[in-house]
Amino acid sequence: MKAINPDDFKVIKEIDLLQIPTNLFNEASDDAKEDKLDEVQAKLSALQDVMYAHNRYGVLICLQGMDTSGKDSLIREVFKEFNPRGVVVHSFKTPNSTELEHDYLWRHYLALPEKGKFAVFNRTHYENVLVTRVHPEYIMNENLPGIESVDDITPEFWENRMQQIRNFEEHLTQNGTIVLKFYMHLSKEEQRKRLLRRLEKEEHHWKFSPGDLKERDRWQDYMNYYQEAINKTSTENAPWYVIPADDKEMSRYIVAKIIWEEMQKHTDIKEPELDDKIKMNFAMYKEQLTKE
Repeated sequence: MKAINPDDFKVIKEIDLLQIPTNLFNEASDDAKEDKLDEVQAKLSALQDVMYAHNRYGVLICLQGMDTSGKDSLIREVFKEFNPRGVVVHSFKTPNSTELEHDYLWRHYLALPEKGKFAVFNRTHYENVLVTRVHPEYIMNENLPGIESVDDITPEFWENRMQQIRNFEEHLTQNGTIVLKFYMHLSKEEQRKRLLRRLEKEEHHWKFSPGDLKERDRWQDYMNYYQEAINKTSTENAPWYVIPADDKEMSRYIVAKIIWEEMQKHTDIKEPELDDKIKMNFAMYKEQLTKE
């Protein structure tokens, strides 16, 4: 199986999504991909245990992608070996009335990972420069000063929001949160097949919504805004990775491998050393417990 190099997926210069494949067409079997994923799962689980003891970093994993791009199943498969206390998943849907009484980043601050833990954002703060650009009328629900109608939402508004997101992520990374962002790059044809499966398989009916087809009609708008957001917010400290998502098994392995490789750069993550005086008395503690 071809080795995965995180740098092949990392956005370090301006990209054109049309030029990036949605499938690696890797020759490996699904079983081989799953075996590779199993290996990385175990490593990540052990790493998180060490992180918990080290208690200096939190990790924020951001997942974005069109409907059916495999975000839910990726979370289930990549993080299933984690200690439940070590990972928290947040799925951000339409803001509720309480959330709309605050700025658009407020609810994301509340969901940030504690030190020693992973947080996974299934849809993220980027919805505020993606869905809201396709549907700018949603901005009106935020009740912002100076925005009386959709006509007041200028290109400068979106530029400012991109800068606010960069500032948000810079603040996080400067305070001990490792930020990794993944765009699940799905082809329109593969989405069509997956939506059809939701209609054809009764056990998947609950996943289908007519709204999926309405959003699909805006596919090119979404691609344009995804591309712009990725290009403007991929930074050294909070990079974007564009993940080919037509092959679910391969995309899961790629994401897991990238997380593992990126975490290896933080060489200071180690289990804390016990005080020498405590270690010197191990025999005494053992004897005390043995005699009980």
